[in-house]
Amino acid sequence: MHRPLFAALAVAFGCTAVSAENWPQWRGPKNDGMSTEKGLPSKWSADENIVWKTKLPGPGASTPCVWGDHIFVTAQEDKGLSLLAIGTDGKELWKAMLSPSKGTARGDEGNMASASCSTDGKLVFAFVGSGELVAFDFAGKEVWKVDTAKVYGAYKIQFGAHWTPVLHQGKLYVPLMHQKLQQIVCFNAADGKELWKADRSSDGKGESPDVYSSAFMWEKGDRALLIVHGNDYCTAHELADGKEVWRVTELNPKQNYNNHWRSVSSPLVTPDLIVVPSCKQHPTVAIDPNTAKGEIAPGASAEKWRFKSTPDVPSPLLVDGVVYLMGANGQLTAVDAKSGKELYDLRVTNERHRANPVYFDGKILLVGREGNMVVVKSGREAGELQKNKLPDTFTGSPAISDGRIYLRGWNYLWAIGTK
Repeated sequence: MHRPLFAALAVAFGCTAVSAENWPQWRGPKNDGMSTEKGLPSKWSADENIVWKTKLPGPGASTPCVWGDHIFVTAQEDKGLSLLAIGTDGKELWKAMLSPSKGTARGDEGNMASASCSTDGKLVFAFVGSGELVAFDFAGKEVWKVDTAKVYGAYKIQFGAHWTPVLHQGKLYVPLMHQKLQQIVCFNAADGKELWKADRSSDGKGESPDVYSSAFMWEKGDRALLIVHGNDYCTAHELADGKEVWRVTELNPKQNYNNHWRSVSSPLVTPDLIVVPSCKQHPTVAIDPNTAKGEIAPGASAEKWRFKSTPDVPSPLLVDGVVYLMGANGQLTAVDAKSGKELYDLRVTNERHRANPVYFDGKILLVGREGNMVVVKSGREAGELQKNKLPDTFTGSPAISDGRIYLRGWNYLWAIGTK
């Protein structure tokens, strides 16, 4: 699982091609799964290219959030849900209890520690499935806390709340989307005070109101919109008040409606292309965010293409004009970003995939749930480089920072690199 997000922070990431970069949010510096780092190993095992591994107090699917010498992850312990700060030397710096909740999320598939943390370098923000949204400073002092399930209403969602909030220019945006509520809430990141809330309309039925995907920030120049996915639609919203700007329709086609449709995979959001997944073998839709407005139905001018299938759980990745769709069953599909034409289809493992693909140095890392990890060459033709294996369970996505690949297993946090 994922979860399921925070926009690039210009001051921290304004430079390019540096030897070290922070990974301050779910999908990296630009929230697109891309790393600029080079010289990382492509081969590892339990006793090769492991800098260190640190035992964790419980499972979790949150991607490591890395800033400087701090790594932040959440965990589901026997006594509740916690936030850990771990140094880049592998030693625990501090731990804080976020909630006494002992709830579960769909058997062996997930847990209540699935949403990823985010940081602006001063505060770290964490959200857990019981509804607590909490900010800490880097010394481990709680700055503020909001129990969103208490303030906005108890959650009614089958497999747990996994939404990763979006951090952007001092504000946190949190979509609360389940059977009892479809709403977007904007908080002041400094003190946790609500700035506004807006209803997010949908006529979704069955399981569709149970949303497991996360929101993203679209930015180009001085323009920014919040992209919210789930409950049959993908929508864009103004940051000032949540007003809807456009919506992608027919993700769950009316003529062939699936009452078991539920969004898990989150959109890929880049300045000139947004790739919207769906689920249950319904389409993947690519749109031009620069021309998008109103209803974007099949054939609309802003729609670039509709692909025949969808990744379902992992989120898409875009590298050099190729969109990669990592199937939940271990099948990787490459699609031309301009035309939507399939370039290749490659079976990488025979296990479940819950983690998002991550790019580094001409390669794409694909992490299987049972510990089989494949590194493939990026490009328009299939090219497998290396198969790796670690003895752990992995549902969180990789993070890359300062010459290391960090993998959050259910048992250990692994630091991969050359010693």
